[in-house]
Amino acid sequence: MSMAMSTPTTFIEGILSHESAGTTAEPAAMPHDMLMHDRGAWTLMFHGSAFLNSIQQSGPRGADKVFSTSWLMPMAQRSLGPGAFTARAMFSLEPATITDRRYPELFQIGETAYGNPIVDGQHPHNFFMEVALLYDVKLGENGLLSFYVAPVGDPAIGPEAFPHRVSASEDPLAPLGHHLQDSTHIADDVVTIGLTYKIARIEVSGFHGREPGENRWTISAGALDSWSTRLTLNPAPNWSGQYSITRLKGPEELFPGEDTLRMTSSITYDRPLNRHGARSNDPWGNWATTIVWGRNESLPGGEVFNSYLAESTVKIARRNFVWTRIENVDRTNELLLGENPLPPGFEEHFLARVQAYTLGYDREFNFIPRISSALGGQFTLYGKPASLDSLYGQHPAGVLFFLRLRAVPLQK
Repeated sequence: MSMAMSTPTTFIEGILSHESAGTTAEPAAMPHDMLMHDRGAWTLMFHGSAFLNSIQQSGPRGADKVFSTSWLMPMAQRSLGPGAFTARAMFSLEPATITDRRYPELFQIGETAYGNPIVDGQHPHNFFMEVALLYDVKLGENGLLSFYVAPVGDPAIGPEAFPHRVSASEDPLAPLGHHLQDSTHIADDVVTIGLTYKIARIEVSGFHGREPGENRWTISAGALDSWSTRLTLNPAPNWSGQYSITRLKGPEELFPGEDTLRMTSSITYDRPLNRHGARSNDPWGNWATTIVWGRNESLPGGEVFNSYLAESTVKIARRNFVWTRIENVDRTNELLLGENPLPPGFEEHFLARVQAYTLGYDREFNFIPRISSALGGQFTLYGKPASLDSLYGQHPAGVLFFLRLRAVPLQK
């Protein structure tokens, strides 16, 4: 078993490592905890995280719940012909560990539970988050041609999805802007072609645009009725930025005749925290930050909804994590529904802009080889217009405590 994965030094090396979900990019210097083992011509890898959470929220809409969020990613790579072949899967146990098809999260909307819209809650991930084959061919010293095929996977849209972002590694909750930024990280029948030259990559994807149904244990299928394109720039090992645009065909189950034009832009910066002249891969600390803008335009109505996110996680003194997430997000009149069914003739419209301010801390206690365990918690304070006081109270807030487990190389 390898002690650690070598850190890529170029954009192309970072792509070939395929440590992120789908074909998304992060800074080449971004650290990823991963177990590795060479077996013949194959390199086998595994990484993943699981959280056992207890959440309490204030106000008339607040709720309490114990639940677990998780993702597990096995991967295998080898040389094949003129290129490199990768087989990768990603699984989540959330369909079994999140009861009632949702967990509480104030001001969150998106998808359905038992046929009703989810309001003030977040749906679980599917058991099959990704099943994908990837093939990369070098084009000279500075070029790379990449192919991605997935019955379920992540098309070329947006930044790295929140469960896999290092800048969000200690926050178990989905961002409020999830359905304006990275909800497509679980899509059906994805085909992507990418071309990379030095620090730039352009990708084009075709996929099925409908969001997953409530049966979270299966892989659905559908026509390639949606498309996306993404431009990524990694100008230095510590930086990555992207802009994407996509046309989603009827993504929402409750509004099948409504398409979405989505645009996203993001910047990610990673900074190793070293001391006493330590090597750049010294594990003493790390600071990862991501800024995301996401925009949905309803078609044919033309109504526009925006979301803004800034999140940052600092690992200090090897075992301590401090993080924050700040959001400013447009919400629709679905908030007014609560847990009630969709009324006949209901149409989504802009209702309000809300804010969420999260601060958290955890500390690792590593008692099991190759498993990092941490105890921690976070506090979230929400901002909203006074017109929503009757629904949420004047100062809605939430607190969450958790036990986190993560696969890691042998501890140093």
